[in-house]
Amino acid sequence: MKLAIHYSNFVLAGDEAPLVQTLVDTARAADEGGVATMTLMDHYFQIEPVSPRAEDPMLEGYTTLGYLAGQTTNLTLGLLVTGVTYRHPGLLAKIVATLDVLSEGRAMLGLGAAWYEREHRALGVPYPPTAERFERLEETLQIVKQMWSDDDGPFEGTHYQLAETLCSPRPIQQPAPPILIGGMGERKTLRLVARYADACNLFGSDPAEVAQVGGPEAPLRRRRYGLRPDREDDHRRPERGRRRR
Repeated sequence: MKLAIHYSNFVLAGDEAPLVQTLVDTARAADEGGVATMTLMDHYFQIEPVSPRAEDPMLEGYTTLGYLAGQTTNLTLGLLVTGVTYRHPGLLAKIVATLDVLSEGRAMLGLGAAWYEREHRALGVPYPPTAERFERLEETLQIVKQMWSDDDGPFEGTHYQLAETLCSPRPIQQPAPPILIGGMGERKTLRLVARYADACNLFGSDPAEVAQVGGPEAPLRRRRYGLRPDREDDHRRPERGRRRR
């Protein structure tokens, strides 16, 4: 069994504790103690489920991961999860590739449809309806996978159009850094997991709810979502977002 630490509260040690030193001490202890993965949140403001105070410190996720890459040697580093609305897909692919290079192959891409409307409105970031955010999530997955492949040609989607998908240097991990999709909804999220990702973030409120997705009937569900029952990384050729000829 592999263990992970999710670091979501930068004042966990108290308001007067040194934010950076507490973060670094936690990461180093996890790294030296055999923890496999460390994740941070990807938010502009602190979220209400963690603290009632939006003004609590919240560091920008990928800048912080880049810093932690220089403080650790073994931890896989990622955000749980990146909101698809926060960064343009081409830029996101470049950011995670850079993190993978600087960490010598320890980056993970966590990606989701985003949900915290308040921080979008506050900073003027567009917040499309739910259905559109899921469409953008799928196109972002397609773009990221194309940018991390040998295909540096254009991408033509409904929401994103890229003239080139060049990404140099490419990620160290081959064929690509692992992709995790946040959520466990059966209608949309798990189908995207089956087609594009290596893992999903299960956040059920009780063991029975999680078991519904990952329990004994999981092989049947993998068939339903488009996976062979013995493989969770059986990625299909994307049907949307065709290359322009």
